[in-house]
Amino acid sequence: MTFNFTVSPSFPNERISDWYIFNTWLQRALSLPIHLELYGSFGAQRVAIEEGKVDLIYANPFDASLLVREKGFRAIARPEGPPDEMVVLTRADSPILEIRDLQPGTRLACSDDPCVNTVGRILLEPANLNDSTIVEQRRETYIQVARALLRDEADVGFMPLEAFEGLSPLIRRDLRALVQSEVYVIRHVFLAGPALAERADELTALLVSMHESDKGRNILEALGARSWQPVQHEDVEFMIDIISTLTQ
Repeated sequence: MTFNFTVSPSFPNERISDWYIFNTWLQRALSLPIHLELYGSFGAQRVAIEEGKVDLIYANPFDASLLVREKGFRAIARPEGPPDEMVVLTRADSPILEIRDLQPGTRLACSDDPCVNTVGRILLEPANLNDSTIVEQRRETYIQVARALLRDEADVGFMPLEAFEGLSPLIRRDLRALVQSEVYVIRHVFLAGPALAERADELTALLVSMHESDKGRNILEALGARSWQPVQHEDVEFMIDIISTLTQ
């Protein structure tokens, strides 16, 4: 039996090959046939989840909520480091100095990341804008979100803090963060589905010890991580409760 592994589409495109390298390492370490399937959008990945085509996933916080509470997945690890936060950006030379400066007709560039977009809309609330007064422009990547701002095709953009910090210094110089979220508890997590339930503890042990070998550290570094940390079920449930509160 081949197990299907996927990764939240929120990762930068330049890391596609690194996830394939990680998958090869994982297959060999577990002696299991694991197929990596990367989806071009959150919608396509959600369809695969609903069709039962995912057994292992590095999931964004919103999909983690669905998978843990409705699909019987178990959280097995998370990346070491700060939680996921996001920023609302504008051009460095924009007359917009704070969220309250935004007016009806504001052009918003964003991806289809449900977590980033939900938090971003909350951060826009001081401007008293809604769906009828925002012109939303979807972009496939965060580089394209940045490009829309730099080309004056959008007034503001949503982006994960990590993605913003990963932009080149030249691009960051011409952008400015209006506000940054401070949710503190939202994180991407590795989840194992029911088909891998018997291997969940083994998976956790393998991931949290990955940084102890030179090869493992090199793969982690390519993925932008230092190490994987074990996840307590209570912490995941708390994160899901926070997400549920944000989306109500």
